[in-house]
Amino acid sequence: MNDYLQKVSLNELEGVKTMELLTYTTQLPFQKDTQGVIRVGGTRVTLETVIKAFKNGATCEEIVYQYPSLDLADVYAVIGYYLKNRAQVETYLEERRKKADLIRNEINAHFDSKGIRERLLKRRVHKRQL
Repeated sequence: MNDYLQKVSLNELEGVKTMELLTYTTQLPFQKDTQGVIRVGGTRVTLETVIKAFKNGATCEEIVYQYPSLDLADVYAVIGYYLKNRAQVETYLEERRKKADLIRNEINAHFDSKGIRERLLKRRVHKRQL
């Protein structure tokens, strides 16, 4: 990560009082894989997964507990980015949902799931008889 500190001066009343603050800037912990899926902090955990957990009421600490490969600071950065850029993230999430629906429809078109439960139960009975 490319983290760095930057000094910022705040002037009050035409330079009568000067105060220096340190601001911390860091690179967002996002990596896009070859399929265009955004993953968090060099892990296999997707942006969708973190945002969904957050929307379901999980705190950053709870998300890290559920996905121990994540770093707490990365989860805070992701949630902060989401809160400041909600429209952009929601657009990305909607595009991912549409793509997932398309893939699901393609799979359903190629593989007949009708009667699968019955076929599996019949296979189980047959194996037990052997």
